[in-house]
Amino acid sequence: MSENNQLRWAVLGTGVIANQMAQALQSMGRALDAVGNRTYEKAVAFAGKYGVPKVYADYNEMFTDPEIDVIYITTPHNTHMAFLEKALSQGKHVLCEKSITLNSGELDRAVSLARENGVVLAEAMTIYHMPLYRELRKRVASGALGKVNLIQLNFGSCKVYDMNNRFFNPKLAGGAMLDIGVYALSLARLFLDSNPDQVSSFVRKAPTGVDESAAVAMTNREGQLVTAALSLRSKQPKRAVISCEKGYIEIMEYPRADEAVIVDAETGGRETVRAGRTADALRYELEDMEQAIRTGGDMLLSCTTDVMALMTRLRREWGVIYPEEM
Repeated sequence: MSENNQLRWAVLGTGVIANQMAQALQSMGRALDAVGNRTYEKAVAFAGKYGVPKVYADYNEMFTDPEIDVIYITTPHNTHMAFLEKALSQGKHVLCEKSITLNSGELDRAVSLARENGVVLAEAMTIYHMPLYRELRKRVASGALGKVNLIQLNFGSCKVYDMNNRFFNPKLAGGAMLDIGVYALSLARLFLDSNPDQVSSFVRKAPTGVDESAAVAMTNREGQLVTAALSLRSKQPKRAVISCEKGYIEIMEYPRADEAVIVDAETGGRETVRAGRTADALRYELEDMEQAIRTGGDMLLSCTTDVMALMTRLRREWGVIYPEEM
């Protein structure tokens, strides 16, 4: 840690999420301590934009830099595992963009490395850290709505049908499941009593062989049902409905939602619940990560592990396999 007891952050990558992360630190009255990128010139430009004092000529230097405590990995999913191994083995805490790894085997190795080195590993899953979901979980846990029986999820966009871009390119771990399905399944897992053990699905593939659209139905041992419709070629509302015995919760524009509506099943009465701010989504992740490092708190890695198990199972059933998995 720094002399003023602040954790020192480095970011790997200079894309959209890295920019949002730098801005989130600024909103906390802080600044990034270092940046690394495959293209050095981009790292230099990024550092100039956000006043980052250290730019690595070779981004691999951040993994062994004694002046860095935490690394945020913002690169494409198929690069995560190699970087996780380097960072965790050097005793760095790691916050990693979704999807944290390609499959459960990779995640199991990363979790083992984190435990061996006594560091915190977490997926940058906004849903786990936004105040709205914490408030909704409290409402559900109170019993006021009764048991959660059914969760319905939609998430879809219409991406440019270019087989070379990251959404459809298997060499970049493209496909709907790892890009948007991870949000839907993470939200569902947050409100389920246990991970689904029965799963059925239909998939439509892009010409490259990755999953372009999918419909998934799941249930767990408590009999809770989940349905999810995902697509990279059909625009849908980012809508989640959590149906309970005494009412339902409707969330629009997840994962970074800051508002939901609870509808009473008997009276039809509607209550709008507001918590947090969409604009502060990355700040909530960083604050929770720092608290977990200082106190040994929970970054819901068990939920991340459960979701990864579901995604790995589904992709295997679909025959969607990335080059790194062959």
